Amino acid sequence: MELSDCSNEYEKLVVRMNMPRVVIDNGVCPNSTVVKIDSARSPGILLESVQLLTDMNLWIKKAYISSDGKWNMDVFHVSDLNGNKLTDENLIRYIEKSIETSHYCKTEGYTGLTALELTGTDRVGLLSEVFAVLADLECDVVEAKAWTHNGRIASMIYVKDGNSGTPIDGDSDRVQRVEGQLRNLLKADDGYQNDTRTCVSYGGNTHMERRLHQRMFMDRDYEKKFDIEKSPIVSVQNLSKRGYSVVNLQCKDRLKLLFDVVCTLTDMAYIVFHAAIRTVGETAFLEFYVRHSDGHPVSSEPERQRLIQCLQAAIERRTVKGVRLELCTADRPGLLAEVTRVLRENGLNIARAEISTKDGIARNVFYVTDANGNLIDPEIIQSIREKIGIDDLSVKEPFPISCREAVEKEQHQEAQDHQGRYGGGTVLVSLGSLVMRNLYHLGLIKSYF
Repeated sequence: MELSDCSNEYEKLVVRMNMPRVVIDNGVCPNSTVVKIDSARSPGILLESVQLLTDMNLWIKKAYISSDGKWNMDVFHVSDLNGNKLTDENLIRYIEKSIETSHYCKTEGYTGLTALELTGTDRVGLLSEVFAVLADLECDVVEAKAWTHNGRIASMIYVKDGNSGTPIDGDSDRVQRVEGQLRNLLKADDGYQNDTRTCVSYGGNTHMERRLHQRMFMDRDYEKKFDIEKSPIVSVQNLSKRGYSVVNLQCKDRLKLLFDVVCTLTDMAYIVFHAAIRTVGETAFLEFYVRHSDGHPVSSEPERQRLIQCLQAAIERRTVKGVRLELCTADRPGLLAEVTRVLRENGLNIARAEISTKDGIARNVFYVTDANGNLIDPEIIQSIREKIGIDDLSVKEPFPISCREAVEKEQHQEAQDHQGRYGGGTVLVSLGSLVMRNLYHLGLIKSYF
């Protein structure tokens, strides 16, 4: 056997030894499925596990995370959007396979499409103008997401040529026209960070929501002052004896909350060694024991404040704003520009958007407010539905009520214990030794401090 062949076989063995091991248990909790993941420690592995679960629209109600030496041991309590445990055996097998192979079998991503990344100052009607420009340049939008926060907007849009269905990045003149017109639309007029950023690339396997976090982080959207009363409660304290920084968060629970927090910690080069996540009623409590990638805890007050602001921003970016409108209809050229034009002409601002087209069907979600960020008069919504199509445009709840009821039922006793122990105020409750105690009882560590 050739030496090179031996080397390849050894590398394959190392890969197999370090692949995540997944156990899915439906017998522990009445309304949630427990997903246990053991894996060799590597950069970003926690984020990838959380990302895979949230991409399947699973709600992580509770989690315990621990890193013992060079090995990660993570436990997630998950449910579907209706608050029920997972019973579909095909889905369970898919989760197991996806997590076990996630680090070595990457998805193809949006191949055959051109990616547009936009960052700039938000204003009423901006997305409508962006989609109108793309329609005029015969660029069909296949997938897109847009977030707004603190007067800024970030969007990632996948397009193809409207005639041939091929990527547009092969035509350099056309790319320059697209970039130039979009850059003009995104120019700031309020004096706040009046730089604009556009980027054109080919396909790839970029995770859209993680990239949006990165774009807004690079745009420093966290620097503008928050409304203190509405901001998530975040604290950062150093545990000097153990060399950790302890990050506590308290906010309203929602889908993908853990992903947003872990994504930000990862992008800021903080490594999570231990964590506990739990929900009481509609409130989520998250605690992380972290160190910077250089091995040190938070070392200065400016660094602490920046971490707090960035975590607050990460949570706020996806917080539900306004009325959720869902469009489901046959796709056609210019559809997106037409629908968003109707929203703009009625004074509606798109606070967040999720665009998807598959098999000739457009499924779009818009979170809309009035020009001042307030809720919209129901008569205006009804008028817009009549213009676009009553059967095509509907008003939806942000999350199914049944899911919230299931969560509240499962955690009723836990909420009572919490109020008896800590009171019913809004002061941030540090989970403290709860992190390590739960890991100890689960058998994931030998001792806790």
